[in-house]
Amino acid sequence: MTGKTHIVGGTASCVAVAAITSYDPVPLITAGAVGGLLPDICHRGSTIGRKVPLLSILVSKIFGHRTFTHSLLFLALIGIALEVFSPYEAVNIGILVGMASHFVLDAVTKDGIKLLYPWSVTVRFPVTTKTGGVIEYGVFAVLAIITVVYAKDIFI
Repeated sequence: MTGKTHIVGGTASCVAVAAITSYDPVPLITAGAVGGLLPDICHRGSTIGRKVPLLSILVSKIFGHRTFTHSLLFLALIGIALEVFSPYEAVNIGILVGMASHFVLDAVTKDGIKLLYPWSVTVRFPVTTKTGGVIEYGVFAVLAIITVVYAKDIFI
């Protein structure tokens, strides 16, 4: 999936979390957008990879694309780091939820993800789509609509 779809996926997921919890929605949803982009640090051409190119190149050379940074291991390590270094629970939850949404969205693509890294098993949904294809635009639109519909209940 493309960066904009991952941003709206992280946002939509965190809007849903905000609707059922008492977390402050602004930092939660903002962090969800960031978390939606974070796993693609392994891709130099990604939205986040272009912002921190040296880190992206390093991670890409060590792990490749959609392996370690698209795994439960990476999610757990980020969760531990956030627990240790960040006192902002809404931000921490937002980042993790955004990352999880990224995993789900990339598992819908033909290439899938290495969710169980370091094991080389590829995880993908039975029905897949091509990154940047027409179906992705539909997914983007649905996620954007969900975000707007639920966000109005949170903020109004």
